[in-house]
Amino acid sequence: MAITTEEIKQLRDQTGVSVMQCKKALEEAGGDMAKALLILSKKSADIAAKKGDRALGAGAVAAYLHGNGSVGAMVELACETDFVARNEEFRALAYDIAMQVAATNPEYLRAEDISEAARRPIIELFEKEMADLKKDAAMKEKILAGKVDAYFKERVLLDQPFIKDDAVTIRGLVEKAVQKFGERVEVARMARFAAGK
Repeated sequence: MAITTEEIKQLRDQTGVSVMQCKKALEEAGGDMAKALLILSKKSADIAAKKGDRALGAGAVAAYLHGNGSVGAMVELACETDFVARNEEFRALAYDIAMQVAATNPEYLRAEDISEAARRPIIELFEKEMADLKKDAAMKEKILAGKVDAYFKERVLLDQPFIKDDAVTIRGLVEKAVQKFGERVEVARMARFAAGK
């Protein structure tokens, strides 16, 4: 099946990734646009992992103030070069992530930031809830792990569903940015402020 220029353009407009990546994804998907989007999505995580050890030397700081000015957030989105840092789409991503921080008030940037001291009381709380559960030890352990993961998923920025599209997480947005810009991209820091708190 021959892939048309129009199909490639349509996929590129939807994703923002390079023409060659769009063409390869469409060829691999046999011209199916939905499958090509899925292929590009899977590849974005692989590309992000490969670029994970590159040095971050540039970036953008974005601020978001909620309507009445009582809640605000700032995010530093880091990248490798000034060329990407000055890109309007990169800055828009930083702004969207700042809006996410203002709206959801995450306690942690990534799951690795959660200390054992913070995890222990939550684990103990769920263990007490499950004390009377009639399941074997292995099943209880799985249930406990699931409850703890779900509890912290809401509190970790990178694991949260994006408020504008809950089908993608903030981590997924960052991985797509890596694929789109061809550089390592990472949320370096975040801060949220609320008046009177």
